[in-house]
Amino acid sequence: MNLKKLKNKLFRRPGQRAVIAVPYIWLLVLFLIPFAIVLKISFAEQEIAIPPFTPLTTIDEDLGRLNIAVSYQNYADIFQNFWHTLNPFGDSENSNIYLMTYWSSIKTALTTTVICLLVGYPTAYAISRANPSVRNGLLLAIMLPFWTSFLLRVYAWMGLLGHNGIANNLLIKMGIISEPLDLFYNAFSLNLVMVYAYLPFMILPLYTQLVKLDNRLLEAASDLGAGPVKSFLTITLPLSKTGIIAGSMLVFVPAVGEFVIPELVGGSENLMIGKVLWQAFFDQNNWPLASAVAVVMVALLVVPIALFQHYENRELEEGAK
Repeated sequence: MNLKKLKNKLFRRPGQRAVIAVPYIWLLVLFLIPFAIVLKISFAEQEIAIPPFTPLTTIDEDLGRLNIAVSYQNYADIFQNFWHTLNPFGDSENSNIYLMTYWSSIKTALTTTVICLLVGYPTAYAISRANPSVRNGLLLAIMLPFWTSFLLRVYAWMGLLGHNGIANNLLIKMGIISEPLDLFYNAFSLNLVMVYAYLPFMILPLYTQLVKLDNRLLEAASDLGAGPVKSFLTITLPLSKTGIIAGSMLVFVPAVGEFVIPELVGGSENLMIGKVLWQAFFDQNNWPLASAVAVVMVALLVVPIALFQHYENRELEEGAK
């Protein structure tokens, strides 16, 4: 019997290794290798050539030696005037544009994440408690916007919020306002469209967690005298914590680097890091600086992802005990 188990284990091992290797190969090809290339470019200098940056290594054939030329100027440009930029009473004209853009991107992403959570949690809870016969239809309504092009959906908001858009024309006809409201190219339109675009990424993980909630726990809490609010705070909310963190990561991480929405509806005052990257790569043709900006942005995003993974692993360990 032991010999048979050993034989089955030996035969299964190559297949198991192949399955485990798939995500690692995926990460290696689509993340680590491209990131290593971008990291290498970030230590180069801009040059009028193809490609438009200096090589990090050159070979001196006369002396037969390898020369390494690494430049930290791109990172110095990003972090110069660091403390001056952080000072809220400092002169904004001397502030670092890159640090200000990072802060603007993080602030917008956090605002989007909080609003998505406040709107998405009740929505996910209502869907999870809906009749099973209509639950799939409600989920379909949440996912239906994904069937339409992302760009078309953003353009639709331009028609809704514009100076002569549907919203202003409707309010004027109803007599609520006499002049068109400034609903476009500002923080309002940026946050509104960002929430609209990323709300399903918050609802679906929350629904997945809430639909597994055992109703008997709520019934037991009610029998012990707990009201609806206390039952929610002590049972529902803690048990849905994993869905909250997963949904927040799914919203926050892509929202930080969003380019299309700030470009089309945000206006020049709501500059985000995606626009800065575009300008550095394509307008200025400064690949080393753009690569450094991208590396710093990835480093900022790795921190919340690492914290989420740490929390997930701790939850799994506690569950195993």
